[in-house]
Amino acid sequence: MKNIIAGLNKIFDHRIRLGIMAVLAVNDSLSFNELKELLDVTDGNLATHLKALDSNGMIGVHKRFIGKKTNTSYSITKSGEKQFREHLKALEGLMNV
Repeated sequence: MKNIIAGLNKIFDHRIRLGIMAVLAVNDSLSFNELKELLDVTDGNLATHLKALDSNGMIGVHKRFIGKKTNTSYSITKSGEKQFREHLKALEGLMNV
C-alpha cells in the first residue's frame, strides 16, 4: 500500500510553525512582534517554534540594533522555502486521494 503521508515534513506538523512558514514565504522578513501579532501567540510559544525552525535551517535570524534596543527579524531560507513548498505539494496530494 502506498504511504500517502510520506511527503509531509514533520517540522511543519504544528500549526504555529505552519503559520510562521506561510507568512515568511510571502514576506521578505518579519520582526518578532509582527509574527506575534499576526499569529496571536505568546512570546514564549513563538520563541519556541522559531527556535525549532531555525535549528532545522528553515528560517534565518537577523539581529540588529535600533537605538539601544535589539530588533530581531526572521526570513525563510532557500532550503526552508523548498521544503515548505514540498510539504504544501504533499498536502495537495492528500486532498486528491
